[in-house]
Amino acid sequence: MDLSTIKSFSFKLKHNKIFELFVISIIILSALLIGAKTYDIPASAMSALKVLDWFITLIFLFEIVIRFIGEQNKKRFFTKGWNVFDTLIVLVSLIPIEDSELALIGRLIRIFRVMRMISFIPELRLLLNSLLRALPQLGYVVLLMFIIFYIYAAVGSSFFNDINSVLWGDIAISMLTLFRVMTFEDWTDYLGLSFLLIMLTKPFFMVKMST
Repeated sequence: MDLSTIKSFSFKLKHNKIFELFVISIIILSALLIGAKTYDIPASAMSALKVLDWFITLIFLFEIVIRFIGEQNKKRFFTKGWNVFDTLIVLVSLIPIEDSELALIGRLIRIFRVMRMISFIPELRLLLNSLLRALPQLGYVVLLMFIIFYIYAAVGSSFFNDINSVLWGDIAISMLTLFRVMTFEDWTDYLGLSFLLIMLTKPFFMVKMST
């Protein structure tokens, strides 16, 4: 088998839908394997999972090699960010660091292998690229929310500091309180305060309605 035949085979396999679905299924299996390792399982099962993990890593290595050989212009292969990301993830996964001080890094690298799903599904890449392009606009949204939070935190700290200094002691605590209210975190902590505020503002609204 000459080099041209290998390149032709790699190019066809690279663009084969069945091969892409196979790699996607391996990525899903890798994600399930990561979740399985978080459970308290017997040592024999853990050994089997380690063997399966190495098998998955070798499949990923084979897939990267096929993609590289099937690339018409080899120099363009590493100009694509996702190709560089996939290659680094696979190469680092090949380093035997499970029983060393860097075992935690090895596990983290294997967790990031799930993100390879993005490089195989065009819709996910489009969504991620759209999100990255929208980040500057999202920054202005965050800035606007910060201004609104700051204003209402200053108002809350000015009016309710004497009532409840734990929740409205200063502007930083007030902003944290508003954030917790917005996210419904420990909402029951504010029931008493909400009732007190309603009772305090009720005479004002009664006067307004009578006039």
